[in-house]
Amino acid sequence: MRILLTGANGYIGMRLLPLLLDSGHDVICAVRDKDRLSIDDEMAKKVSIVEIDFLEEPKPDILPKNIDAAYYLIHSMSSSTSDFDKKEEISAQNFNKYAAQSAIKQVIYLSGIVNEKNLSKHLWSRKNVEDTLYKGDFNLTVLRSGIIVGSGSSSFEIIRDLCEKLPIMITPKWVNTKTHPIAIRDVLSFMTGVLGNPKCYNQSFDISGPNVITYKQMLLLYAKVRGLRLYIFTLPVMTPRLSSYWLYFVTSTSYKLALNLVDSMSVPVVANDKKLQEILGIEPMTYTKALELAFIKIEQNQVVSSWKDSMISGRFDQNIQKYITVPKKGCLRDKKKIKVTDPSQVIEKIWAIGGETGWYYGDWMWKIRGYIDKFFGGVGLRRGRTNPDKIYSGDALDFWRVLVADKEERRLLLFAEMKVPGEAWLEFDIDENNILHQTATFRPRGLWGRLYWYLMVPFHYFIFGGMIRNIVSKK
Repeated sequence: MRILLTGANGYIGMRLLPLLLDSGHDVICAVRDKDRLSIDDEMAKKVSIVEIDFLEEPKPDILPKNIDAAYYLIHSMSSSTSDFDKKEEISAQNFNKYAAQSAIKQVIYLSGIVNEKNLSKHLWSRKNVEDTLYKGDFNLTVLRSGIIVGSGSSSFEIIRDLCEKLPIMITPKWVNTKTHPIAIRDVLSFMTGVLGNPKCYNQSFDISGPNVITYKQMLLLYAKVRGLRLYIFTLPVMTPRLSSYWLYFVTSTSYKLALNLVDSMSVPVVANDKKLQEILGIEPMTYTKALELAFIKIEQNQVVSSWKDSMISGRFDQNIQKYITVPKKGCLRDKKKIKVTDPSQVIEKIWAIGGETGWYYGDWMWKIRGYIDKFFGGVGLRRGRTNPDKIYSGDALDFWRVLVADKEERRLLLFAEMKVPGEAWLEFDIDENNILHQTATFRPRGLWGRLYWYLMVPFHYFIFGGMIRNIVSKK
């Protein structure tokens, strides 16, 4: 089958793509920026890539005319706290127009469980998108999911942050809300199982695991699986805004996502039926089993995708490829260079920078800068990195975003997503003479931008100098 995969570089899309290819399907990946599709060269040869921004009016002749099915995986919840619902509706309307151009026979939409009368804005928007897609000229299959548990999922990473860092929690009352988690493996099984299945056309199905539990129980079960002691005390006076700040400062989530999540956490998310389980013969795994499998992937360094790599986890939600050319005019720089005796070893060390590896010098200073950034509304250091030794263009790397990661050219270019009065780049490049060039570039915004740079110069002297020396060292 020829399949259109929208949101191909998202958390679900990145996991669904190899399954579709392994099944022999011809896949067309629809992304806003093709340079941000984080797949290796071997997989890139097997797919077609089209650049489409579904918030913009559809353009003719972008998609092939003979597409059999499409996965609709477009969400805007993390990009805004006010108008994400309108963006999601516009995207769905424009998708219908594209689908009409390409004669798509089936569309599969991953939504949220919407069985309550009073829905949060997030869940109402998901239901509204579902209603919009039903107006399209195709057979629609809707999978309504609860919280998705898997390595790299936003829910899993938030729970992980909370339990690993806070042995004692003072929590808001929404931790007693019931939810119906489901393992990412089961979500993917349902998504591939309904493909081309006439029994699933023009129907909406709830999908869930076997356990109906509260958020508090999710935290306690995580602690049990990890062998942690955890004490939770619930307060009835924590407002949604305070709850959002609590999630934002303790976990790696962005404030926008935290605010929208808290809005939804007061609404029970429980599946009403198991029709699809019976149709497809799938028996979902328990919540604790999903946790155990997630940690197997983490320990084996096999995390396929992470929500943190999404652009909306950072400071910018637009196409940041416009920053790929580092400016020269009006910029301040810190340049370092050093002779390299073993380029391959140095490249491997550069490709492992950040996350658990750290920054090779003055990690405590990097951490302080991360705390300061978080305090002022930035991303901080908690995003880490998805893989310990692989980097792709578009990946999140602590409070940086990867713009260029080219091992053949021996070049890594990072763009700062931390809160700074200007724009900042950090570049590593080994030239033909095996000289490593390490360049920090800052384009200040106004007088405060220049003052910021000169205040940081003493720290730059030690941090950047120590970093380049340790990168080329044999240790």
